[in-house]
Amino acid sequence: MKDGMNAFERAIKRFFDIICSFLGLVILSPVFLIVYIMLRIQRDGSVIFSQERIGYKGKPFRIYKFRTMRVDSERDGEPQLASKGDERLTKVGRFLREHHLDELPQLFNVLKGDMSFVGPRPERQYFIDKIRKENPDYDYVFLMRPGLTSMATIHNGYTDTMEKMLIRLDMDLEYLRKRSLWLDAKLIFTTFLYMVNGKKF
Repeated sequence: MKDGMNAFERAIKRFFDIICSFLGLVILSPVFLIVYIMLRIQRDGSVIFSQERIGYKGKPFRIYKFRTMRVDSERDGEPQLASKGDERLTKVGRFLREHHLDELPQLFNVLKGDMSFVGPRPERQYFIDKIRKENPDYDYVFLMRPGLTSMATIHNGYTDTMEKMLIRLDMDLEYLRKRSLWLDAKLIFTTFLYMVNGKKF
């Protein structure tokens, strides 16, 4: 499948990721501190939640988030998809999810090169195997670094069903074919507007 970005554009995209993620970590450090205090007061597990995801070139990495769910959220051992009204969310966690503040630690992932600002959301191997059975084209997703936001994040919302996962895959593959620095800028701007206006996505 043809990548909409050439090598030069991908290099600029990575340069943008490094600069903006570093600036984001510095500028948003007071927000990090406030969220840290809120989660410490709640006293329900560690502040930072990390989990293995599959990313660029099919390589596993640890994704970082502020903890939003109870420690025993997957006590049965089988991975479960999260939903908007998930009962496993803590009180503080629900607030963080609604305002997408739980994703802030992923700026570290962007700075490290695990992720990008724009790209397909990274998934666990368990769910990737299930998606591949329905659509083996998932492997094309590995041509891109996973992202903090994407076309699917904005327009498809929470992927809490297999049907939504397959729709997300179609949108991620469309992004791969059409992606450009201009499209990335539009997706970042749209995501920012949605967050400022309190629009749920």
